[in-house]
Amino acid sequence: MELIAGVDSSTQSTKVQVRELERGALVGQAAVAHPVTTPPRSEQDPAAWLAAFRQCWAELGEPPVRAISVAGQQHGMVPLDAERQVIRPAKLWNDTESAPDARWLIQQLGGAGAWARRVGTVPVASITATKLSWLHRSEPAAWERLAHVVLPHDWLTLQLTGELVTDRGDASGTGYWSPVDEAYCTDVLAIIDRDRDWSAVVPRVAAPGEVVGRWNGVAVGCGTGDNMAAALGLGLAPGVAAMSVGTSGVVSAVAERAVADPTGAVAGFADATGRFLPLVCTLNAARVLDLVGRLTGVTPDRLGPAALSVESAGELVMLPYLDGERTPDLPTASGWLRGLRSDTTPAHLARAAVEAVACGLLDGLDALRRVAPVERVVLTGGAARNEALCRVIAGLADVEVTRSAEDEAVAAGACVQAAAAWTGQDHAAVIERWGLGRTDPVHPAVVSSDVRQRYAELRRAAYPD
Repeated sequence: MELIAGVDSSTQSTKVQVRELERGALVGQAAVAHPVTTPPRSEQDPAAWLAAFRQCWAELGEPPVRAISVAGQQHGMVPLDAERQVIRPAKLWNDTESAPDARWLIQQLGGAGAWARRVGTVPVASITATKLSWLHRSEPAAWERLAHVVLPHDWLTLQLTGELVTDRGDASGTGYWSPVDEAYCTDVLAIIDRDRDWSAVVPRVAAPGEVVGRWNGVAVGCGTGDNMAAALGLGLAPGVAAMSVGTSGVVSAVAERAVADPTGAVAGFADATGRFLPLVCTLNAARVLDLVGRLTGVTPDRLGPAALSVESAGELVMLPYLDGERTPDLPTASGWLRGLRSDTTPAHLARAAVEAVACGLLDGLDALRRVAPVERVVLTGGAARNEALCRVIAGLADVEVTRSAEDEAVAAGACVQAAAAWTGQDHAAVIERWGLGRTDPVHPAVVSSDVRQRYAELRRAAYPD
């Protein structure tokens, strides 16, 4: 039996899946946590990612796989010196210290519309370009040592193969690679530093399905960003939007043409196959439910039932911008509660948190539908196991909502990429053969018709446009 492996290196942990090559049957999986980070400064030592991967691999018994591919958290900046050693801890996607740099960069290129047309993305603190600007501005000694900049999945691929290489999907989230031109935008990077030869700094962009090197005799695929891998693991097809609820909230859909949204709400990313992946991302999703669970003393497995035990949150409305927000672009925002009364219960607070997360995701879906058709939504991610959240989303959405049968879509997608690299087959052929894309129905909850209206009113009151 031939085996392949996929790696999901996220903000919270490394997960590794091993699957049978022919039919995609799951043979084994392991997970190891990463150090906890909290914005505004959210950083990790990349060595922790490699240590977590090695521990997972050992727990799986060092399986004799034919190929492996790495999917990683998008946007993180890993600066390397001329010896390819890490200069400083990686700044992660949810680090918001570069918010001033995002505003400055937007001005330098002539506004948000110019950025959307040039690279498909309007800079916010999450994007790699803003983190490079922050490094240039804040740490001149580190900047002088900078020889290469890579993304988290690129760095792990480098440890396996010794090659500086990325893929089009993850590259499209940097803010300096164009999905339209399929090329780096050195003129954009020159805004940050005009005296640097940027062509020698950025990694080569591999073709989809390319084998980029070997690790102990194992073929290594080019890897990709976590959202691009999730699209593979979900078997995402045009007309279907993925709504992923993890540390962040992500709403995305595959598209045949590149997307440029001058409002900045939708990032016009590329995918891992040659198509495109317009995407909306919020910083605050499952963490909102975790916080409310801690405050109320309700365990995670009881928070959903508590939220469903009441038909509404009463007058309580929550704005879930706990550590700033990416969409809308409010990097210094905080969470709000309105409508607390003497008869408010933990169940009301649980319901308000669920409704807040749902409203934030549905706002993202509204933005996505302005640039791509959506006929159905598939829920995925760790918090998609929360029955209350799924049912409230289904009750508020005006399209069909289902839940993915695949628990770990990112790792599954990395496995698809490894299989495609090893066999030379198209990703879609692997997905079809493995039967990915299966979903289960979600039964809508009874939801007050004015939930989204009251949420929007609180958002406008707290943070006027």
